[in-house]
Amino acid sequence: MSVDKATVTKIASLARIRMSDGELERMAPELSQILDWVEQLGEVDTAGVEPMTAVIPNSLRLRADVVDADPLTGGGRREDILANAPAAEHGFFGVPKVIE
Repeated sequence: MSVDKATVTKIASLARIRMSDGELERMAPELSQILDWVEQLGEVDTAGVEPMTAVIPNSLRLRADVVDADPLTGGGRREDILANAPAAEHGFFGVPKVIE
């Protein structure tokens, strides 16, 4: 696909990018090369290739979702924490309403 200066000007206008004439001249062949490369990728036979998110297999390491009962390192300190809050409501931090 061939991209000319007028096409680059229109794309720059749509993207709200100000470009000088020299930049427009340099950008046209670059965009043409990029689009040619994308077309070349479209010709690759990918039948039978499973979609993947990474080259190597990844798995998430999960931990148990439990509250530590130790008051120094874990939970059980709600009242202590809420004592510092400017406004506490029903065991949670109270915040001003932001949606009308």
